[in-house]
Amino acid sequence: MNKNINYTAKNIQYYENIEHIRKRPSMYIGDVNINGLHHILYELINNSLDEYLEGYCKNIIIIINNDTTITIKDDGRGIPIDNFKYKNKNISALEIVMTKIGSGSKFDKLSYKYSSGLHGVGLSCVNALSKKLTILIYKNNYIYKQKYIKGKPLYKVKKIGETKKTGTKIKYTIDKNIFIYKKYNYKLIYNYLKELSFINKNLIFFLHDKRINKKKKIYSIKGLKDYLNYIDKKKKKKIINKDIYYYKKRKKYILELIIRYNYKNKENIISYVNNIKTINGGTHITGFKRGLTKAFKKHIKIYKNNILEKFEINGKDIRQGIIAIISLKLTNPQFEGQTKNRLVNKKITGLMEKNINNLFDKYLEENPKNCKKLIEKSIISFKSRKEAKKIRKLLNKNNLNYYKSITGIPGKLFDCTYNNPNKCELFLVEGDSAGGTAKQGRNRKFQAILPLKGKILNVIKSLDNKILNNNEIKNIFLALGVYLEKKKKKIILNIKKLKYKKIIIMTDADVDGKHITTLILTFLFKYMNILFNKGYIYIANPPLYMLKIKKKKIYIWNEKDKIKILKKNKNINNIQRYKGLGEMNSNQLWDTTMNPKTRILKKIFIKDIENSNYVFNLLMGENVKPRKNFIKKNYNSAKIDI
Repeated sequence: MNKNINYTAKNIQYYENIEHIRKRPSMYIGDVNINGLHHILYELINNSLDEYLEGYCKNIIIIINNDTTITIKDDGRGIPIDNFKYKNKNISALEIVMTKIGSGSKFDKLSYKYSSGLHGVGLSCVNALSKKLTILIYKNNYIYKQKYIKGKPLYKVKKIGETKKTGTKIKYTIDKNIFIYKKYNYKLIYNYLKELSFINKNLIFFLHDKRINKKKKIYSIKGLKDYLNYIDKKKKKKIINKDIYYYKKRKKYILELIIRYNYKNKENIISYVNNIKTINGGTHITGFKRGLTKAFKKHIKIYKNNILEKFEINGKDIRQGIIAIISLKLTNPQFEGQTKNRLVNKKITGLMEKNINNLFDKYLEENPKNCKKLIEKSIISFKSRKEAKKIRKLLNKNNLNYYKSITGIPGKLFDCTYNNPNKCELFLVEGDSAGGTAKQGRNRKFQAILPLKGKILNVIKSLDNKILNNNEIKNIFLALGVYLEKKKKKIILNIKKLKYKKIIIMTDADVDGKHITTLILTFLFKYMNILFNKGYIYIANPPLYMLKIKKKKIYIWNEKDKIKILKKNKNINNIQRYKGLGEMNSNQLWDTTMNPKTRILKKIFIKDIENSNYVFNLLMGENVKPRKNFIKKNYNSAKIDI
């Protein structure tokens, strides 16, 4: 510490308006990287949007001239240019809003009822952080111009021509000495405008990137309905066929929202307040969730009196599978920080809760079938959440790495001689008898056999401690060389030491065999679904019959083909139905089911993991009625093939 330095008034620095923004830009735009660079453009777009919200603007043009220069133009009213009294001087109102923090008409609710630019720093921020900026105002039948260098005006506002147009045009070049990231990203800007077009239907954006000579006209006719289809491009299976739309306009707010429920695990709630995307939510989202939960819990009690005692269903269970887009316009929104990622108006919580509770209470009452579907999905969500919690507890109890500490190989495993996982395959075989036949018939260089005793546990119904301590399941973990671990609060499967990249489920061709295949698939899906994504899971297809015509053997995989062959051939000496794999001799099993040159394998993929999770829980869980309804509805569309 230097004790000789005096701390006096000379040590105090004072920055006013433009100088302070240039000295501390991150206080105003979040950062000076890619987000901050685009944030200053969004501030200008939001100013034009405010004109649209008041009914004065129909078109907004954005031109990317080069990596650092942008032009933006609207056909709104144009920023006022008449004189404004400031410190006993008459200065143009335009110069005031371009250079003074906290200035602007957004505080005057007569000029802007629903404004996104509340803090009065938007235009002054852009101006301060620009190397140069030129602004043209089309107003009162004239064109007015003013030019700035690093936020300071070169001259007073001047009249440069006549026009019948109205609006504002700004061209600015960022100061490269301030920004770390200096290149405007077309895709980011396009996506931003695309979202804004959905929540401001019939407003037209024109985006022109001169760097790549790309022009786009961006607009939406149906608004939030278009937005919902845009973000749900895969059109996952809906729980309720018709989306829920709501619009309410009052003196101090406008609330518009649309909701869809899909068969998936995640919730997706997107919200805007006065065109600002509130990515961190806020009081409006708190109210939305409370209102939704309150309405559902009322109808859950009606659906079954003691259901909430049996199943501790919470808001997360109720919101599972929801896609909601909320656009709220307020006369006086209060945001957290200049970047406006979170709404903090306290009264909005109650307002939203009341609106959403009334909306869903009425909807669930008027749509009892949909009410029932949503409640049943909430119950399945609760069970899945409970199971996941048990797994986390169990992993914590077992030092987070389940089976990692167990060494060696399962006693029943007949391993192969190759060590390269890319060349090796493991057959999960039903029963010791079939396992013995498979062992004799295999190519022991690259084919390993793990016999499983009977039907393994249904992991959807069983408790996790029972599952993970089950010998057959433990043997699968050990044979594959994988283990469960906890990373970043998530349970994942560690496959760094996976021994086989082809895992083949080989069970009997009859109904019991199909059931065992389903049980194994259910286990693999719940604990090892990454193996599906990697393309490592297969199902073998052993034949169901063998026919002998003279000395020729014909293998048949289903009843339909058997009937066809019997009609065509009258000289059939013998028909043998294989009740199990163990009834085949090793040569037959090799020829029909295990030989890579002649066998038929089904490769199992999961296209939609969220929907698959729902179906597994529905079909393999304890709740009989939803399963029965699902089967009745879908049995005609089920495909049975080889």
